[in-house]
Amino acid sequence: MNKSLFKEFESVSSQEWKQKIQMDLKGADYNKTLICKTHEGIDIKPFYHPDEFDFVSNVSETMVTSFKIAQTIYVSDTKKSNSKALDVLKRGADSIKFIIPSVDVSIDELLQNIDLTTTPLHFELQFLNSEFIEKLIAKSDEGANYLNIDLIGNLVKSGNWFKDIKEDHLILEKIVNNTNDFTSTLSVNTSFYQNAGANIVQQLAYSIAHVNEYLNHYGEGIKNQINFNVSVGTNYFFEIAKLRALRILWKTLASEYNLNTDCHIFVTPTRRNKTLFDYNTNLLRTTTECMSAILGGADTICNLAYDAIYHKDNEFGERIARNQLLVLKHESYLDKVNNPSDGAYYIESLTDQLMEKALELFKDIENNGGFLKQLKEGTIQRKIKENAIKEQEQFDKEEEILLGTNKHPNPSDKMKDNLELYPFVKTSKRKTLIEPIIENRLAEKLEQERIKTE
Repeated sequence: MNKSLFKEFESVSSQEWKQKIQMDLKGADYNKTLICKTHEGIDIKPFYHPDEFDFVSNVSETMVTSFKIAQTIYVSDTKKSNSKALDVLKRGADSIKFIIPSVDVSIDELLQNIDLTTTPLHFELQFLNSEFIEKLIAKSDEGANYLNIDLIGNLVKSGNWFKDIKEDHLILEKIVNNTNDFTSTLSVNTSFYQNAGANIVQQLAYSIAHVNEYLNHYGEGIKNQINFNVSVGTNYFFEIAKLRALRILWKTLASEYNLNTDCHIFVTPTRRNKTLFDYNTNLLRTTTECMSAILGGADTICNLAYDAIYHKDNEFGERIARNQLLVLKHESYLDKVNNPSDGAYYIESLTDQLMEKALELFKDIENNGGFLKQLKEGTIQRKIKENAIKEQEQFDKEEEILLGTNKHPNPSDKMKDNLELYPFVKTSKRKTLIEPIIENRLAEKLEQERIKTE
């Protein structure tokens, strides 16, 4: 809309606003009182004004309510998984992510009666086997399908390749050459970095450095989209800006390789801030996190059940998680414009600053040998740990608040007898090529102490 509104009011410059604020502060220091610095090194100002920008506000080209609602299904029993997929597709989900643990899964049985032409399917394989993938290709080339293969992600999580670096890349090269009909073959799982405690600049830089290792190896052989698996936290506006920045950074990098500049962003709420005690607050956290994902332009969102960290998959928790997304998509008036976050000076400023800082860190990683080299040296792991320690110290000092856990806890809450899953970090001694990046929650230490005294 080009028509100017309220022409009878004189415009007020940012300098005039600042002078008025300084007068109201009555001598207090403007910078120390109203400007705060984040872990990312970004100064958050009390207001943002158009005369501070030397560029026209970007339009994200995303329609926020076009995202797909996904349901994750771990395939332990093929028939039950197929039955569950058909059920959730009738109850609000319009996309399925199958986590497949072994080659023994029957593809025909798993996909029976699923309309492959209308249902986008994501396949996360916990192994690397070209014969199994050929069977998958033969069955699922009728619609939008995402084959989430991430060799480096497996290295980051486990500390090892599936087999070894040479054989893994040979198998993946064969797969990449044979999966042009898939919407996406390669995946970049960035959620490890977020859930382990990396700040947003690190998450963005590591994501781009991570995918650049694939581009260096396969180059123009990558014909389809890259799929980014992203976790979002409750830093509402920063998470919106993070997704917007990721899409722009990918477009910039892909254009250098003459690749498809579109990407698919699959978002899940973080586990890092989820809690055992007063667990219903997890519903509030995931709601704001899903809103950030929507306004940030996510293509697919898979919500996290409020009890996911301590309960096995269950119908009630999964239904509530889907319903949160259904309410946001159909009953929150987010569809009245293409994207309500477009043109917000604060979000535009955050997006621009996050991109610049992430690009600077990405260049530093490349100048020092690349992402794999820095993983092998332990540099990436060390940087994430340093930021995670800062966040943990803030949580312990109640500067970082998780309601019901380190602020206003309910001492009558008891959880010991409700744990179906072990909710804390498990470690076991084994030989690895690199130090794996371990995901951990902020509340773990405090929760363990509370459970001991129940």
